[in-house]
Amino acid sequence: MNLPVVFIESARTLLGENEYKKFAAALEQEPVVSIRLNPLKMQGGETLSDCVPWASDAFYLKERPVFTFDPLFHAGCYYVQEASSMFVEQVIRQYVASPVTALDLCAAPGGKSTHLRSVLPEGSLLVANEVIRSRSQILAENLMKWGYPDVVVTNNDPADLRKLSSFFDLILTDVPCSGEGMFRKDPVAVEEWTLENVETCWQRQRRIVADIWPCLKPGGILIYSTCTYNTKEDEENVCWICDELGGELLTLDVREEWGITGSLLKGEDIPVYHFLPHRSRGEGFFLAVLRKPCAEEEEPGLFTRNKTGKKKEKKGGNTDGKVLKEYASRINRWLNNDASVSYETIINGSEICVFPKGYMNELACLKDVLRVIQAGVQVGEMKGKDLIPSHALAMCPSLMEKDAFAVEEINYEQAIAYLRKEAITLPATAPCSYVLLTYRNIPLGFVKNIGNRANNLYPQAWRIRKEPPQDVSLKKGLW
Repeated sequence: MNLPVVFIESARTLLGENEYKKFAAALEQEPVVSIRLNPLKMQGGETLSDCVPWASDAFYLKERPVFTFDPLFHAGCYYVQEASSMFVEQVIRQYVASPVTALDLCAAPGGKSTHLRSVLPEGSLLVANEVIRSRSQILAENLMKWGYPDVVVTNNDPADLRKLSSFFDLILTDVPCSGEGMFRKDPVAVEEWTLENVETCWQRQRRIVADIWPCLKPGGILIYSTCTYNTKEDEENVCWICDELGGELLTLDVREEWGITGSLLKGEDIPVYHFLPHRSRGEGFFLAVLRKPCAEEEEPGLFTRNKTGKKKEKKGGNTDGKVLKEYASRINRWLNNDASVSYETIINGSEICVFPKGYMNELACLKDVLRVIQAGVQVGEMKGKDLIPSHALAMCPSLMEKDAFAVEEINYEQAIAYLRKEAITLPATAPCSYVLLTYRNIPLGFVKNIGNRANNLYPQAWRIRKEPPQDVSLKKGLW
């Protein structure tokens, strides 16, 4: 690897000569491949035994398969995520015991958001934000496939959130950085690295944290993370949060065999956590956990609590009035009993969505301030007198009534054809109606069977455009 000379010099100074040699040697090795299973859809991972030790349902793979042609990948059964970044789970396990309103500020493409939603206590709400419009659409797609209904996706600059005073119990700021930790994985990161970029990054990171700090409730937790090594973007920014904003650093219990490195800032023995590729099995990653002082008072925002602890009333919900009667009975047949009781039905144009009733006030506040891309789960779309089931419903097993639709199990070749949005032929016994296709008993999406053919309802924008592999071994996926 042809590392920038200035980076080599700074890394030597940071690590020392002996450690740098090990570090440089590790950068010449192939990056590791790791995945997390979705506990809603796939349990056990019996065929995967090489566990990521600091994360649940997470595994290393011996090699990188062609994920594009694994139907279970598209069904949201697992997420391909860098192992070091899964360390975020330890913050939740050690400091979050009850339902929270959480924010993943810089969330695309969705690795940490899907992870947070899997490990947050049941009953929590996750807001996943991405400032870049195109990336926010990818984020929404990945969260839809993950299949949790209590998620909101937004597309905003961090400064836009300042009005949401004391809104969040937990904020993850995986801030944009110089990308040193991705050198082994991404050659472009090496080419783009400069000292000037490091200077730009640490200043931008402080602006981001300053913008989002008012949104954190007193006593709330901020997770600050980067995928870089230098102390300007890591330790020095964490010290700045403590000194300027009053953050209190929290300690995490870690095991020695995980190979996590502490502070690299000379003279500052503070509780921060570095993943270095020659010590930990993963790419470069940095994390610190800070608590906002409980005594701090925020300026009134759109969402505050009165003296009795009750949330101020905020109008929201179904702006189109009651759900039209001709659709209501069909919607109820699609949802299980828990969903029909616990979720509010919202009409947005021709779309019918459901959202947790307990968070309707929060959703109204978010819509007043932010550009909401996706909220809850779109159940169906009204088209004339027809109600078309949405792909999001197929991806959300906790909402859908088990016997709401006829089900047809398809094989690998049919699954790939479906994901390429090609025509599907069902058995003559299949009813002429909306049919849920499954692959290995996992929902893959809907078709509308009209007898001589089945109209493919897979989202057009998500279709596989590549040609399927001819190698039979590539068609097996992970399982």
